[in-house]
Amino acid sequence: MKYLIVLTDGAADEPMEALGNKTPLEAAEMPHIDALAKRGRIGTADTVPEGMAPGSDVANLSVMGYDPAVYHTGRSPLEAASIGIDMADTDVAFRCNLVTLQGDGAYEDLTVVDHSAGDISTAEADELIRAINEAFGNERIHFYTGVSYRHAMIIHNGITEYELVPPHDILDRRIGDYLPKGAQAAEIEEMMRKSYEILKNHPVNLKRIEKGLNPANSIWIWGQGKKPSLMSFHDKYGITGTVISAVDLIKGIAICAGLNTVNVEGATGTLHTNYEGKAKAAMDEFSKGQDFVYMHLEGPDECSHQGDMEGKIKCLESIDERIVAPMVEYMEKENWDYRILVLPDHPTPLRIRTHTRRPVPFVFFDSTDVQPEDAARAYSEAAAQNGMHFANGYELTDYFFAK
Repeated sequence: MKYLIVLTDGAADEPMEALGNKTPLEAAEMPHIDALAKRGRIGTADTVPEGMAPGSDVANLSVMGYDPAVYHTGRSPLEAASIGIDMADTDVAFRCNLVTLQGDGAYEDLTVVDHSAGDISTAEADELIRAINEAFGNERIHFYTGVSYRHAMIIHNGITEYELVPPHDILDRRIGDYLPKGAQAAEIEEMMRKSYEILKNHPVNLKRIEKGLNPANSIWIWGQGKKPSLMSFHDKYGITGTVISAVDLIKGIAICAGLNTVNVEGATGTLHTNYEGKAKAAMDEFSKGQDFVYMHLEGPDECSHQGDMEGKIKCLESIDERIVAPMVEYMEKENWDYRILVLPDHPTPLRIRTHTRRPVPFVFFDSTDVQPEDAARAYSEAAAQNGMHFANGYELTDYFFAK
């Protein structure tokens, strides 16, 4: 049996007047995923436990089969693992975004207009993060370059008792209401404030402005946590697997779980990722003998954060045509028994441009247990309400891998 999870990050949404009161999932043309739904099972799952923030860290842990209430120690330690940072038990990791702030006056009166600084390239970001580390790094604090706008800060012998807000949760809002809070928050706030003076006229940003691109003119620190300890995925499910993603967080979960990871050239974590490259990488992993592939597509989530409705629909259609269709064709051609699970980790409604913790819709298809065809079954929020329900996302994953 081969197992494939296609994680359509942030795909679930709300009915929109601009789409005739349809959601993007309902408006998108996805004949291949709908075909799986018509002959498979649909339903919903709660991937974010009550009382936990609906971040991709919590939600993807859940979809990978880990109870976040047990295993979640923070987002940044997972990203740090992907970057290759060897954390001590007393270290605290933080996510360090490069963001675009806009406005006049004092730092606290500026507004976050772009949490990703225009999806800045990693090469450009590396220059900026090195400048930040030169300014603030010391024996206790160090900044590490990640991918695009996503980077890491490690504080040795640090604490986690801060109130730090993700920048994608406060788009178009005055940042003074969301600056760090907590016993030692002044240190983090000071670095953020000073970073604006360092970065706003940095040559990298002056060149970006000349090209009409958003400058990465401030760091934004959040997502603190300590070194995680996940149960081995192989010990949990008795199978081998590979994770394919452009996002450090997802790779970090894989590494901590003992799963293989593959880097795909041109995989960006946006609408314009290398879909064909990801599909080929998945096929290669299956051909090498892997039992399971977790295919993570970040594009729908990024489009939602940017308020890009047309881009989100286009991304969903690309996943259907350029990921799901060739993967089904490949496994049928190989004459394998296989299971496919398609679902988001969490909803990211375009209306609010951030995550929510509502249940997500899923499609589950098992080639050895094809259901009587039902034209009413489809990959949408409304249709899924009539199907199965899992109160915990990891229970859906247990069901997916059940013998």
